[in-house]
Amino acid sequence: MTLLGTLEVGPQGLGCMGMSQSYGPGDEGESVATIHRALDLGVTLLDTADAYGRGANEELVGRAIADRRDRVVLATKFGLADPERRPRGDAAYVRRACEASLRRLGVDHIDLYYQHRVDPTVPIEETVGAMAELVTEGKVRHLGLSEASAESIRRAHAVHPITALQSEWSLWTREIEDVIVPTCAELGIGIVPFSPLGRGFLTGRVTSTADLAADDTRRAMPRFADENFARNLAIVEALTALAAERGVTAGQLALAWVHHRGEHVVPIPGTKRVKYLEENLAAASLDLSADDLRAIEQAAPAAAGDRYPPEMLRLSNK
Repeated sequence: MTLLGTLEVGPQGLGCMGMSQSYGPGDEGESVATIHRALDLGVTLLDTADAYGRGANEELVGRAIADRRDRVVLATKFGLADPERRPRGDAAYVRRACEASLRRLGVDHIDLYYQHRVDPTVPIEETVGAMAELVTEGKVRHLGLSEASAESIRRAHAVHPITALQSEWSLWTREIEDVIVPTCAELGIGIVPFSPLGRGFLTGRVTSTADLAADDTRRAMPRFADENFARNLAIVEALTALAAERGVTAGQLALAWVHHRGEHVVPIPGTKRVKYLEENLAAASLDLSADDLRAIEQAAPAAAGDRYPPEMLRLSNK
């Protein structure tokens, strides 16, 4: 088990977003089977948000865990469900969002409640103060932030202990390492990397944009654009060669690298299929030496293109 602050979870969680949006059509039966298999294999942390599928993802997760709630560390997020994707953090909104999530999930408390993106128009002290009230009332157990800056993390933590920061972190997204990771270490805050497989790109299963469904959100992301795709594919080819030498997949090697970032780091690779869940979980047990880690990093230089389109990138690290 691993500690996020004082919250004990398994060494790897499951991101549930793709079961309801972003990466092509979903299959509820397979998604529920994936969640159940994850719990059977020792995964405890399940991650969702009110913005995913406009609430549909919370409802799906709620149905999946209805008869096994005591085995789940349930994490969800608020603050990015506005149709215009505008962050919200005012106190009244925080309370309404939590009540709505509890109803959709069919539970009486949320184990880890994140602000999805910091609202630049509302002092973080107001937002976290409202979240702290939910803890006092027993509706929430632990608090988290997502894609927050070091300054926001410090200000939030001064109001109420922050258990975890959820941010994108992978071989091709390493911006949080210089300032944000040391800040979390200093304050005793765990880190939950999302998209640790580069939105699936680092697995090698996406070889051209033709592999993506017409409504796949990755089509709008600069790293998947034609002018960057070939350069980024070279990273995957190098990882694949290294992985073959070790008898694993490129995705497993990339995910194992994230696992080696620290003892309070719990990645949440997302999948809606049992096959890929099992492949991802095997990465948690890969032992990489210092030489292995250097070779992996040399094979994966900076990615070509931003990780988000401009409108989403502006919401990060506030």
